Amino acid sequence: MPAAPPPPVGFRLPASGLTDVELTWIEGRLEQQLRFGRVAAERSGGPHKRIASFRPGASFGLIDCTMNDLGCVFWSLVIIRTVAPGAPYATYPGVQPGGEILLSLSDLEPIRAVCREIDMIEASGVDACDVSPDHWRHIGQRLAAALPFRSYSAERHAAWLRRGEARP
Repeated sequence: MPAAPPPPVGFRLPASGLTDVELTWIEGRLEQQLRFGRVAAERSGGPHKRIASFRPGASFGLIDCTMNDLGCVFWSLVIIRTVAPGAPYATYPGVQPGGEILLSLSDLEPIRAVCREIDMIEASGVDACDVSPDHWRHIGQRLAAALPFRSYSAERHAAWLRRGEARP
């Protein structure tokens, strides 16, 4: 198996092996928040910024709203799974070094639909962090095709957990 490519020039992996996510909150201008995720560590990045860190293999949802004097001009929701040091990854603004992007949306109505799905998943007793990455991909593909997506059921979650147990 070939070695993983080195990180981009000028890029430094966190010494801890964690993935850092910068969350900025400037009231009425830029508001970034985690929709879900198990934060391994957290620190301040200044008066309007905090940095949440995640262990390799963790999934998290990040919501971003950019506003001007007339209201919100840009919404985004991204669900990312962090990767181990040396593994390939995609870059995303504010996520260092990056991760596997499972779902990325920037239209308000699909974002609302996914947030409702996350609420239903959590109401069923499943932590959104534990949902199969395939489910988030499924949602993205169905929304891109303007088709309804399947809800995440207890049966699907049990199958995902069994699949994980079957791996060596």
